[in-house]
Amino acid sequence: MSDPTSPPIDLPAQPSYTLWQLVAYMLGLGTWGFGGPVALVGYMYRDLVEKRRWFTEADYKEGMAIAQLMPGPLAAQLAIYLGYAHYRLTGATLVGLAFVLPSFVMVVALGTAYVSFGGIGWMQAVFYGVGAAVIGIIAMSAYKLTTKNIGKDKLLWAIFAVSLAVTVITQSEVIWLFLGAGVLVWFWRVPPAWLKRGSVNGVAAPLVAMFALDTVDTAKLAKIGAYFAYAGSFVFGSGLAIVPFLYSGVVKEYGWLTDRQFVDAVAVAMITPGPVVITTGFIGYLVAGFWGAVVAAVATFLPCYLLTVLPAPYFKKYGKRPAIVAFVDGVTAAAIGAIAGAVIVIGQRSITDWVTAVLALVTALVLWRFKKVTEPVIVVSAALIGLVVHPLMVHSGA
Repeated sequence: MSDPTSPPIDLPAQPSYTLWQLVAYMLGLGTWGFGGPVALVGYMYRDLVEKRRWFTEADYKEGMAIAQLMPGPLAAQLAIYLGYAHYRLTGATLVGLAFVLPSFVMVVALGTAYVSFGGIGWMQAVFYGVGAAVIGIIAMSAYKLTTKNIGKDKLLWAIFAVSLAVTVITQSEVIWLFLGAGVLVWFWRVPPAWLKRGSVNGVAAPLVAMFALDTVDTAKLAKIGAYFAYAGSFVFGSGLAIVPFLYSGVVKEYGWLTDRQFVDAVAVAMITPGPVVITTGFIGYLVAGFWGAVVAAVATFLPCYLLTVLPAPYFKKYGKRPAIVAFVDGVTAAAIGAIAGAVIVIGQRSITDWVTAVLALVTALVLWRFKKVTEPVIVVSAALIGLVVHPLMVHSGA
């Protein structure tokens, strides 16, 4: 056991992988990882916990709990936490950069093409196929997370169901539901002494720190930096939650983009791999060119980086305590319920006719039956199907 005066982290003597192996994995995931945050966290679980065994179930649960409790993009925060778990700040920084950089380069390239050629109409056809396939990918990720983490615990299943329903009804993820689920399981399994005594002395409620960034010097870049730092600091959950928030700001409040441009920006985020929130880089490019993209992306991701690494040592030091384990189990159940709910919400937008419904169903069946078929192969196939079928459906009036 570590001494209370030692640094607030309990590290294994020798991780079973090198930092550069993890960086290389995250660079690859950021390059080919389609499907948005739900699919990405599923890939990390499958590859890093189940297959390679670089991380334990506890490591993954702790990362998911922090990612759900802290504001910012879910998948990026989980990646940053896993980088921190064994290699601390250096690991968190390199892993975070490796995960985000590929999709940032892609959206800047697409932004250049968008501005040069006046739009991206061809993306509608691609997204027609890819969006449907993504639903199948996300559904399988949600299924695996549910069966692995919920088990037969009736309380966790109840939390899962409530979280799923709230996500579907509100079409967003509710931070107080995650916190409440954690506290409920904690009090149910390991009632605090003050609760048994009927006293409230010594109550410690978890606090969510907020961080805002505004360090750029020109007027327009300063406004972009401030707004996207605010978005990264105050929006909880995945790209599903941040999209309506961004719409109200960049279209309604500031008038930086038209409705059509904003829809195209979301399409870019969905058909490129990596975190969905990288759409902020594309928006920044349309508003102020390359440096607008840099400022928007940095301002969005820096708060989530800090709000992951700052609480991480305390999760590692105190995370094995029964009360913390119960709290994390409750948060995890609520998070997985929200992920399952997101499948339904996103599906309502992506499945628009019988072709997309079949694509989503076939994707899920292929991933379930044929373990060696990889997601990039499915995404490329779906994109090609979309390019061929979408024009036919439009012309037929379907």
